[in-house]
Amino acid sequence: MDWGSDLWDQHDVIERHTQSGLDLLERYVKFVKERAEIEQNYAKQLRNLCKKYSRRGIKEDQDTKVTNQQAFQDVLNQLNDSAAQREHLSESMTLSICVDLSRNLQELRQERKNLECLTDLCASVLVYIQSKKRFEKEWREAEKANQQTERVQQDTNATKADVEKAKQHAHLRVHLADECKNEYASQLQKYNKEQNNFYHSEIPSVYKKLQEMEERRIRLLADGYVQFSETEKNVLPNINKCLDAISSTGRNINEKQDTMALVEQYKSGAVPPAEVEFEDYSQTVRAATSDNTATHLPKVRIKQLFLKKNKVTSPDKNLPSSLEDLSRLPLDQRRRRLQEKIDDIQKELQRETEQSEALMRMKGVYEQNSQLGDPSSLQPQITQTAHNIARLRGELNKYQVQLTEAGGGTLQHTPASSEYISVLSESSVSPSENIYECEFDEDFDLDVPIGQCTALYDFDGSSEGAVSMHVGEQLSLMQEDQGDGWVRVQRANGDVGYVPASYIQII
Repeated sequence: MDWGSDLWDQHDVIERHTQSGLDLLERYVKFVKERAEIEQNYAKQLRNLCKKYSRRGIKEDQDTKVTNQQAFQDVLNQLNDSAAQREHLSESMTLSICVDLSRNLQELRQERKNLECLTDLCASVLVYIQSKKRFEKEWREAEKANQQTERVQQDTNATKADVEKAKQHAHLRVHLADECKNEYASQLQKYNKEQNNFYHSEIPSVYKKLQEMEERRIRLLADGYVQFSETEKNVLPNINKCLDAISSTGRNINEKQDTMALVEQYKSGAVPPAEVEFEDYSQTVRAATSDNTATHLPKVRIKQLFLKKNKVTSPDKNLPSSLEDLSRLPLDQRRRRLQEKIDDIQKELQRETEQSEALMRMKGVYEQNSQLGDPSSLQPQITQTAHNIARLRGELNKYQVQLTEAGGGTLQHTPASSEYISVLSESSVSPSENIYECEFDEDFDLDVPIGQCTALYDFDGSSEGAVSMHVGEQLSLMQEDQGDGWVRVQRANGDVGYVPASYIQII
């Protein structure tokens, strides 16, 4: 059973059905487009939501090792990854479904239009009808001519010439009617042949092609339904991974660790104030209070214990790491912060040392074989690395001294090696400016350079606390400009004093 044999006379039905199928395919393409837009907007809203609730604040707060706070950031990160999967889903739907189906829809519309042109017998029918009407007309005229001839023959007043003229006219009409009859018979035979071919060959063939086209359209639509589902199922594993990661993040939160982290970060190490002794005035004897009691009398209200102390725990952001004031922190917090800074400086010092050793080895290779490179081209890098090492060693000694004062360890002095002293000597730094050698007095006062600078102009240093310098002279920077336009420097001969900040250039 097919359309060609069973629906040969249902042309209007087939035309409406095929048009309805193409309209449905077009509606589905629009549906998928809107579905993809929904996914795209949903992904955009998820990203904005994650961005809105991402952690902000000072770096110290961001580095807080509290599992529940870090877990929330992990939740936002996983949700952001889930949004990326949604964007991928939207893109896949647009490219794999909408684009392909739109192209196939245009091809099906054109094919249907071409097939509709073949289902028409109007030309043959028109010729057949015209020949039939002409034969009918001529036959009637022939009958009228014969009747007129008979009337003329019966008329006694008619002459022989009139009778002969009527016979010739009737004979002409009969002849024309016979020609129209033959033409009509020929056109009828041709029409019947074309009609037979049309209904038994062309119509079945065209309708069969329309049926095949309809089946392809249905298959395309069915594949579109399947692809719609498979496209989303392909991203679901990745989305499920994000959701599983969020679940795992929640299970890994350690409430005991979080509460202890607060103790570890903010405990001051101070002991509660001792009890106040009773003073018996009736015995005119004043009980002497212990020094511990006098120095630990409570001076704040209980509610003040819960106030924020950002000014104490947060260093000035504008100060470099070497100048952060940690003396105001509680003892335990100060030791912890000092130890963290020492560990960071040691790591950075190790990297600079390895880089310096690599540069020295490369310089030795260049000196042995000048074709490989110019040894002097490495001198600026070697000098800069040496200055970095000098600065880091100075900062390391400073923090080690502070840690020792805080009772967190013993002082470990790190003298400079002869290798770095020679490097600094080559860069026009006097041996007396050895910033690796640090002498401490009994109070562990430490005054180390924080950088190098060059004099741009001559300065006589005649004012009190100032030091003279000459243009081009290299100095050690001891203290940066504090906003008054002066910096503290040290000359190669050991003189220390202040010079205008605009007169030097920091290296």
